[in-house]
Amino acid sequence: MGTKVLIMASNGFEQDELFVPLERLRAAGCDVALAAPSHAPIRATILDDPGAWITPDLTIAEASADAWDALLLPGGLINPDHLRTNAQAVALVRAFLDAGKAVGAICHGPWLLVEADGVRGKRVTGWRSIRTDLRNAGGLVEDGPVMSDDMLVTAVGPEDSAAFADALLAAARLRKA
Repeated sequence: MGTKVLIMASNGFEQDELFVPLERLRAAGCDVALAAPSHAPIRATILDDPGAWITPDLTIAEASADAWDALLLPGGLINPDHLRTNAQAVALVRAFLDAGKAVGAICHGPWLLVEADGVRGKRVTGWRSIRTDLRNAGGLVEDGPVMSDDMLVTAVGPEDSAAFADALLAAARLRKA
């Protein structure tokens, strides 16, 4: 059975931080689905410009950490800021973390990890404007494109999307082994 990866996003996700990992994980044989606040299509941004649309497979309320091997949190500025105020989204992140499953967050996506108290004592990275938030939440911020600390994978930005997806898949497969 293939590795099952859930992506959680809302409007305003950075386009390459969702679509590049989605394509890369599917090419590696993973079963990948997208959870969003509702079933309505959500729209990417490319920096500050409108990007592509994608239709979620399920809602965040319908998602359960038990059904998945890994959780991927794309960034962008709007998406994680919106989701970190959504109690169901934060609870889902916490459920993945509590279960010891692979969780990856890129760019501003680690804001959700902060909200779920998931960076304390972990080696992490993220977009430069959120690094103080990561430190204040107890994260051990390092300067590198992708950081892996056990089952937690973080990355800086869109240009790191492929390496980020590969690191998350490696963590998920390690846990399943």
